[in-house]
Amino acid sequence: MATPALSGIRVLDLSRVLAGPFCTALLADMGAEVIKVEQPGRGDDSRHFAPFKNGESGYFISLNRGKKSITLNLKDPRAVALFKKLVGRSDVVVENFKPGVLERLGLGYPELSRVNPRIILASISGFGQWGPYAGRPAYDIVAQAMGGLMSVTGYPDSPPTRAGESIGDLTAALYAAWGIVTALYARERTGMGQHIDVSMMESVFSLLVTATAICNYGGVVPGRVGNRHPISTPFDSFRAGDGYVIIAVANDDMFARLAEAMGRPELARDPRFLTDELRTQHEPELKRLIEEWIDGRPVAEIVAVLDGYSIPASPILSVAEVLADEHVAARGLVREVDHPKAGRVPVVGQPVLFSHTPGRVRGPSPLLGEHTREVLTTLLGLKESQIDALERERVI
Repeated sequence: MATPALSGIRVLDLSRVLAGPFCTALLADMGAEVIKVEQPGRGDDSRHFAPFKNGESGYFISLNRGKKSITLNLKDPRAVALFKKLVGRSDVVVENFKPGVLERLGLGYPELSRVNPRIILASISGFGQWGPYAGRPAYDIVAQAMGGLMSVTGYPDSPPTRAGESIGDLTAALYAAWGIVTALYARERTGMGQHIDVSMMESVFSLLVTATAICNYGGVVPGRVGNRHPISTPFDSFRAGDGYVIIAVANDDMFARLAEAMGRPELARDPRFLTDELRTQHEPELKRLIEEWIDGRPVAEIVAVLDGYSIPASPILSVAEVLADEHVAARGLVREVDHPKAGRVPVVGQPVLFSHTPGRVRGPSPLLGEHTREVLTTLLGLKESQIDALERERVI
């Protein structure tokens, strides 16, 4: 088996809950040694999020796969000193504290880079480390609202709608992981680390490619259009006999094939539907014609017909249906790992497949402080008696 792509890279993970832990889970999948640094006693807040299996949080298990856990009370100067020693033996630090917290702990980037000029610090926050909003608290829904996503999500007659998953956190995590790998590559050439500043709000806004094009170049403030695409038609969900079916057509040749599939080839020559722009202008009439063709047919039948004409179409699957899907199984996205308390548990891994250095779920999530002694002895050379004393004094 090939050496993992990030083998030899050590990451100190100070983050909690979602954005930071998802970022470091991706790094762990690719072979990085991720040491999760948690508060003694309680640990990451997400250890206490339902649902649970044998007392272990499924949320935490999913996001902290393949990591080690140590406990350090960073309010104690002795724990801060231990953390700095670990920084001297590491490559990356990831944190998602509110801006200013790391500095108050004496662990801001200037201090970390003094300890280790090659260190890469990735900071994830609601609005970034500086700027007018930097000090404001933020959860995912705030990032979606301030980043413009909610204004274009939902139906015209509905309130602005949050996307069904924490896109602000997860997008920021993906950008942070990309930034870390980029910084590691840059370090190979310069020998220097750097500070990566990732904003959840900006991460969300950067995804609004179609919406910003409409606004910047079309002079129109985009709004909510439901499931349909704002500039391509037909591109929507349609009511079928036993649910909803997705039909997505994005060019004129594809529309001609759809017209053939419907038994209405003349629609491709209809002046209302000759181009994507015209089809979008006449979207209500075209949707009515498609729904007349569907006319209560089962979703599976419609998808089978459209597959035969190479037209993108699909059912809308539930999460349970995706977990059980044969394609997902064939691609190996969901893995099972043995957890010391929860038993054998499924974990959704990373979906990027590499031909030579594949990523994979490398183990279960750690118990709180499970690796404290191992890390302090092997990396810092502390003796068992020293660790016992630190434990008695609640430094670890």
